[in-house]
Amino acid sequence: MPAIAVAAEAGVSPPVVADAAQPVLTFDRVYASPSLNGKVPAAVKLSPDGRYLTMLRNRADDRERYDLWGYDRTAGTWRMLVDSLKVGSGAALSEAERMQRERQRIGDRKGIVTYDWAADGKSILVPLDGALYLAGLDGTVRKLEGAGTNPLNPELSEQGGYVSFVRDQRLWIGPVSGEARAVTPTESSDTVHWGEAEFVAQEEMSRMDGYWWAPNDSRIAVERFDEAGVGVVTRAAIGAEGTKTYQQRYPAAGTANAEVSLWVMKPDGSERVQVDLGANKDIYLARVDWAKDARTLYVQRLNREQTRLDMLAVDPATGASRVLFTENAAPKSWINLTSSYRFLKDGSLIWRSERDGFGHLYHFKAGKWQQLTKGPWVVTGMVGVDEQAGRVFFTGTKDDVLAPQVYALSLAAPAKLERLTEASWVNGASMDKTGQTLVIARSSAAQPPQVYVADRAGKRLAWVEENALDAAHPYEPFLAGHRMPQFGTIKAADGSDLHWRMIAPELVPGKHYPVFFHHYGGPHSQQVSRGWTGALAQAIVDKGYIWFEIDNRGSDNRGVAFESQIYRAMGSVEVEDQLAGLSFLKTLPYVDPAKVATYGWSYGGYMTLKMLQANPGAYAAGIAGAPVTKWELYDTHYTERYLGDPRTAPEVSARSDALADAAKIIDPLLLIHGMADDNVVFENSTLMAARLQAAKVPFEMMFYPGYTHAVTGPAIGPHLWNTIFAFLEKHGVVPPK
Repeated sequence: MPAIAVAAEAGVSPPVVADAAQPVLTFDRVYASPSLNGKVPAAVKLSPDGRYLTMLRNRADDRERYDLWGYDRTAGTWRMLVDSLKVGSGAALSEAERMQRERQRIGDRKGIVTYDWAADGKSILVPLDGALYLAGLDGTVRKLEGAGTNPLNPELSEQGGYVSFVRDQRLWIGPVSGEARAVTPTESSDTVHWGEAEFVAQEEMSRMDGYWWAPNDSRIAVERFDEAGVGVVTRAAIGAEGTKTYQQRYPAAGTANAEVSLWVMKPDGSERVQVDLGANKDIYLARVDWAKDARTLYVQRLNREQTRLDMLAVDPATGASRVLFTENAAPKSWINLTSSYRFLKDGSLIWRSERDGFGHLYHFKAGKWQQLTKGPWVVTGMVGVDEQAGRVFFTGTKDDVLAPQVYALSLAAPAKLERLTEASWVNGASMDKTGQTLVIARSSAAQPPQVYVADRAGKRLAWVEENALDAAHPYEPFLAGHRMPQFGTIKAADGSDLHWRMIAPELVPGKHYPVFFHHYGGPHSQQVSRGWTGALAQAIVDKGYIWFEIDNRGSDNRGVAFESQIYRAMGSVEVEDQLAGLSFLKTLPYVDPAKVATYGWSYGGYMTLKMLQANPGAYAAGIAGAPVTKWELYDTHYTERYLGDPRTAPEVSARSDALADAAKIIDPLLLIHGMADDNVVFENSTLMAARLQAAKVPFEMMFYPGYTHAVTGPAIGPHLWNTIFAFLEKHGVVPPK
């Protein structure tokens, strides 16, 4: 493998230059197939008995199409279990499934996007092109005719006796090899849905499930929601050959949410009882879980203000509930929902909480709490539990906030943490249900993502995908010119450390270089890490630009106090911290201080507008992609979590919006938006365009017909990025000659 130049950890001197000739990495190649990231598997799972490992692998000739592969750990052999081109019909997705994929941020994927192991470990349920298939480990595939067409949210029951799915807004259940029937009532209103997660649950709460099987298949908990009170917006999906309009129920900030209820019933729909969620109906159904013995249903109830989370213990036979415990937000903060918890066989619970100011694990047993991890760092995810050995596995930032590691602890002696992964790598992990085998995904600044199987001590047993940067790797032609990042910190106004990452091209002494200042800036996101940045950043560096990004206050994995500084203050400290990054850049002798362009998408697009408004003349140009410009157009759960309800605090939303100060923008601005965006609706950009025009502020636009919140693909991706750099060239933000 050709040598890759490595820069000093916190220095600001020019990076060392790699010695080999460098082919140019174009945007066309970045978006072409095969992916320059190499083979990066998705949805890696272990069979119930641990013998087989399955995953979704994208094709070399179509990076967006995924097939199902299986690995026999005993025989050491791989097999394609389902070829999505041979098995699939190519039928268009239903509107409901298409919208769900948008919520999951996989709207550009084709072929197989999910699958479900049977409890006996002998077959796999595979949804594909509006049908359901049962795949055998020998490569045989059988269509489940009883499922009909366009089943939504298909699952196998926990014991494997039933297949369930949603159709026509009702839940259907049947034997795996037989006909399914609807088990929820026929409703008189088309605003009622059974077995689905409502919009804000999918978009903001990371909850796609709308029903939950008991471990013994005895009962099933089912969500019912009614959107009758939710406001209707006319969403225009503007396409190249016409416009489709949708009358969409959208819970905008300060308006009514869907009314949600939870029911428990037997698999045939009988003995249906309603769960007591309390007298206040204006709440969020955050999470639902069954106890291991199926005798208790656990429900997380979040108040609309998102300052109180109650864990309810529910009797599934009667629906009666009691509060098991409560989490309260810190003053001037909110509750961050988590999926990092596990109910154990003895009835106790491993639970992640931010009650001490950082996200840590606790053991709740017999009504008492024991803190398992502590310190000024965070647990980023629960991985698994080996209940027999009393070991808990998790990811966290104890060693380095820029490189999460996998750790294990003993419930008997939790103070001693064991790190199971290699430092300087960014690690994530999953585990089988019994906590015996780890599946670890990792990357570094010099290595695209790798996946391997490890034992409980972290010892690698086998590669799932080594993704070695050898002669066969798609990125190999560009290795000689690969530029390694530098890292460092600067201080925020309150003394906080702000981490930055910079990638520079080969620098010629005496010359000054433009900067492509990438940012996001919003909550629940960390941009700067020691992981693989991907080919896009390298392509920008290849054009002669310095790539730079910094994580501001309000971003993730730094604790409650750091994140909560944006409470009712969006567009304030984030803008201030990005400006501190700009000031730092302008001190570097090889940076051209007059050529720093800033770019962001979604919240980052909003940030671009706020940055240009707050500091006119500071940036050479700004690119705002799919920006939120008026928070009252965004949904309840996200907006009210940070800014409060605009009905009771309208001044907060007005101050945080990006419209009022539109006339303050004096720097070149490029506004970009997908014209069918159903997340940050296109109206956000048309409102901004109208304000700029009314104030006689010149700006440029590039709108994409038919594209939603993600404007990407083998043709559109290059068009987008070539447009951005043509805009920068037009305004003189170009590399030195």
